[in-house]
Amino acid sequence: MTDQAEKSQPASDAVSQMQSTMRETQRQAHLDVAVIIVTYNSANQIIGCLNSVYANGGRIKKEVIVVDNGSQDETVSIIKARFPQVRLFDTGNNLGFAKACNYAAKRTQADYVLQLNPDTVVLDRAIERIVAFARKNPKYGYYGGRTLKEDGVTLERSSCWGLPTLWSLMMFATGLSTIFKHNGFFDPESLGSWRRDSIREVGVITGCFLLVERNAWHEIGGFDEHFWLYGEDADLSKRARNAGYRPVIYPNAEVIHEIGQSSTSTRKTIWLHQGKVSYIKCNWSKSASVIGVFLLKCGVLLRASVHRIKGSNDNPWVACWNRRAEWENGHYSSTQSDS
Repeated sequence: MTDQAEKSQPASDAVSQMQSTMRETQRQAHLDVAVIIVTYNSANQIIGCLNSVYANGGRIKKEVIVVDNGSQDETVSIIKARFPQVRLFDTGNNLGFAKACNYAAKRTQADYVLQLNPDTVVLDRAIERIVAFARKNPKYGYYGGRTLKEDGVTLERSSCWGLPTLWSLMMFATGLSTIFKHNGFFDPESLGSWRRDSIREVGVITGCFLLVERNAWHEIGGFDEHFWLYGEDADLSKRARNAGYRPVIYPNAEVIHEIGQSSTSTRKTIWLHQGKVSYIKCNWSKSASVIGVFLLKCGVLLRASVHRIKGSNDNPWVACWNRRAEWENGHYSSTQSDS
C-alpha cells in the first residue's frame, strides 16, 4: 500500500499542477489590460494609486501587477493587507525600473500592458478610455495620456517629450532652452507651448502612463534592461518608431502625476543625465554620441557655474557637475547607489 501511495504521489502532483495552470489560464482569459506598477519605498503613494485604478479604471477587464524593487518601508505589507487582488511580486532586491517592468509584462496574457507610476492617481475612466482609443486606432501601437498636477487641473508636462537631438543639446549647452523655456525652437524637447490637449504623435511617451499593445511590446523586446532608471522610455519610443509604430498622446485619458516624489532633486538630476547619456550612446553614431555627451556636460557646467556665482553651492546642478563621474558614461552598472 505504501509503495502504491508513493507511486501515485507524482501523478497527484501533476494533476494539481495542471489544475493550477488551468485556473491561471481561466483567470487571464479575455483580459483587456494588465496595469503594471513598479514600487520602491512607495508606501506614501501606493494606496492612492491603487484605489484610483480600481475606482476610476472603468469597466474593462483588467489585472494589476505590482513588482516591488526591494522596498525598505511598508509598501509590500500595505498591498498584501489592503489589496489582496493585486498580483504582487516581491523581488527582495532592486531590479531597476526597466527590468521590473519586463518581468511583469512577461507574466500576463492581457491584450495591452499599461505602465503606471505609483505616484499617479487615475482620473475618470482613464484606463478604459485609452484602451478604447487604442482598439480603434491600432496603427499607433504605443499610447500615452495627459498628466496633471495634484490639483487635477493644472497641466503637468511629463507625459511626453521630444526625442533628444544635437540641436536640442546645443540649446541646452548654451542655456537657450532655459532662457526660452517651452519655446518650440529653442526648447524642442519640451514640445513647445503644446498643452497635451490634442491627439498628437510624439517622440517620447514617458513610463508614468504608457499603454502598449502586448504584441507590439514583445516585438521590440520591451524596455532595454541596460537602462536602470530614466531614459528607458525614450529608448523604447525610438525603437517603437523604428519598428513602424507611431507613439501618440490621447488627451482624454488623464492622470495626476506627483513628479519626482520618490527621488531627491540631486539624485533625480544625476539619474536623468545618466539616462540621457545612455540613450545617446545606444541610439546615435559614435561621432554624434561624443558631441552629444560633450554638449550635455557643457550645459550642466553652465548651470552649475551660474549657481556657484550666486553662492548656491548646494544646488542640484552644482552637485550634478561635481558628481559627473556617476553619469557621464551612462548606465555603467546593473546596480546603482540610492545616495
